[in-house]
Amino acid sequence: MNGTEEVIVDSLMSFSEAVEGTTAPEEIILTMSLVDVLYYSFDGRKHQGQIIVNRDLEDDVYEIFNFIEKILFPIGKVVPIAAYQWDDYTSMSDNNSSSFNFRVIDGTTKLSMHSLGKALDINPVQNPVIYPNGVVVPEGAKYLPQERGTFTADHAIVQEFLKRGWYWGGDFDQPKDYHHFEKP
Repeated sequence: MNGTEEVIVDSLMSFSEAVEGTTAPEEIILTMSLVDVLYYSFDGRKHQGQIIVNRDLEDDVYEIFNFIEKILFPIGKVVPIAAYQWDDYTSMSDNNSSSFNFRVIDGTTKLSMHSLGKALDINPVQNPVIYPNGVVVPEGAKYLPQERGTFTADHAIVQEFLKRGWYWGGDFDQPKDYHHFEKP
């Protein structure tokens, strides 16, 4: 890292601030870790953000974000979802990359892997969820694989996740969840 490069701080929360307001039980919160990450955003400048993940995946996430920074892949922002009052849609619409969010899978009663901090969403505006009925989330997003910040099956970052045993939502039958990575 160039010692003179100014870093824009997108998030500088304490762990307690980053989990404040979650409905997760204490035993789940105790498995979480707050990871500081560096990345280049779409403004071309270096940013520092934070992500809450399951402690078992902390090294993977740290190493993948180091890779993301090294290859200058643009990330919208990385802020714990507590800043969005735990609202996944608001976070996605703001192109926020996040992990831990105690919630069910949309349209089901089943807990999401995000509830365990074992799923990570990156750049939801460039990599939206596309449902079989054509609904795209976040609203107004478009999946344009040639655009900066977008994932495809052969993308180096997707490959970094896969080689560590993660699954990519772009490989799901339905919905196509291009911003989603998870490691059961």
